[in-house]
Amino acid sequence: MVVSIFLLKFADNRGKKKLKIVFIVDDNNVNLAAADDVLSGYYRVFTLPSASDMFDLLHDIKPDLILLDILMPEMNGFETLKVLKSSSEYADIPVIFLTSRNDSVTESLGFEKGAVDFITKPFSGPVLLNRIKTHLNIEDIIYERTSSLKKLKNGIVSVLAGIVENRDKWTGGHIERMSGYISLFLESIRADELYKDETENMDYETLISASRLHDIGKIVVTDAILNKRDNLTIEEIEVIKTHASEGERIIEEITHTAGDEAFLQCSRYFVGYHHERWDGSGYPYGLKGKDIPLPGRIMAIADVYDALVTERPYKLAFSHNEAVEIISNSSGVHFDPCLVKIFLKLEKEFEKVLHEHM
Repeated sequence: MVVSIFLLKFADNRGKKKLKIVFIVDDNNVNLAAADDVLSGYYRVFTLPSASDMFDLLHDIKPDLILLDILMPEMNGFETLKVLKSSSEYADIPVIFLTSRNDSVTESLGFEKGAVDFITKPFSGPVLLNRIKTHLNIEDIIYERTSSLKKLKNGIVSVLAGIVENRDKWTGGHIERMSGYISLFLESIRADELYKDETENMDYETLISASRLHDIGKIVVTDAILNKRDNLTIEEIEVIKTHASEGERIIEEITHTAGDEAFLQCSRYFVGYHHERWDGSGYPYGLKGKDIPLPGRIMAIADVYDALVTERPYKLAFSHNEAVEIISNSSGVHFDPCLVKIFLKLEKEFEKVLHEHM
C-alpha cells in the first residue's frame, strides 16, 4: 500500500459534508474494488490489502466502521479483531466480517470476538450498502443517547456541587478550580504513563466530572459550623471530618438505587479518600500509601493547595509560592511523592487555574 494515495483520497473528500469513514480490509483486489464501487458515493472509503496496512493508517485516521476479511495472510481477521478490541482507542469501532465462510462455528466465534455482523462473499451491492447504513445509524443513535445522558448526568452533578458550594460562603469557585487541578494531574499522569495499573481502565472525563462531588458530604454539616468565623472547637472539627464518610455514604446510597456505575465509583474514591494521608495519619480510614485509591491521593494535593491559597474564616490566604513549599515539604508524609513531583512540575499551571476562577 502507498499511504500517500489514501491520504490524497482523504483530502479529495474534505469538501464533502461529514461523510462517515469506512475501511475495507481484504487481500483480494477484486473484492476491494467491488466494495469501493458500491460505497464510495456514500462514504469516505479506504481500501487496504492487509491488516498491517490498516494499523498503519489508523495512526492518522479513525474510521466509523471496518469491513474486515477473515482469511488473510500474515494476520487473519480474528487476530486483527482481537488487537482492535484490546485497544482503548479502537475498541469502539464496529467491525463487520467479509467472508466466504458461512458456517455457524465461524459466525459464533466472530460474534464472541466482537464483530457486529457478517457479510458473505461474493456480496450483493445493495445488501452491503444497507448493512453498513444500518450499523452506522445504530452507532449514531447510541452516540446521541449517550451524549444526552452524559449532559443530564453532568447537569445533576453541577447542581449538587453548587448546592454544597453555595452553603459554604468561604469556598467560592472551589469546584471549578478543583476540576482544573484534577484535569492537569490526569493529563500529566497519562503523558508520563504513571501508575498504569491504576489508570488502565479509568475514563478521565468521568474522573473530572466525578471530582466535583468530593465535598458532597458537607450537606450534613450545619451552616453554623460550616460558616463559623472563629476558630473551630475540637468537637466542631470532628463534625467537619465526618463529611468524608458521610459523603461516601450518600454515594453508596445512590449506587444501591442506580447500580454500581463507573461514575459513582469514581465519585466514591474522591469523596471518601481525599483526606487520607500517605503516612496513614489521615481520615476517615487511616489508609497508608497506595492503599489509598489514586483519585483520593490526587484530590488530597489539589484540595490542600486550594485551601492554602484561598482565604478561610480561620486564616488568611497563603501565597502561591508558600503553598508550593508546604506541599513539597509534605511529600512522603501527607502526599504521594510521585504526585508531588507532578504538582511541582505543573505548579505554574495550578496558579493560572487559581486566578482564572477566583
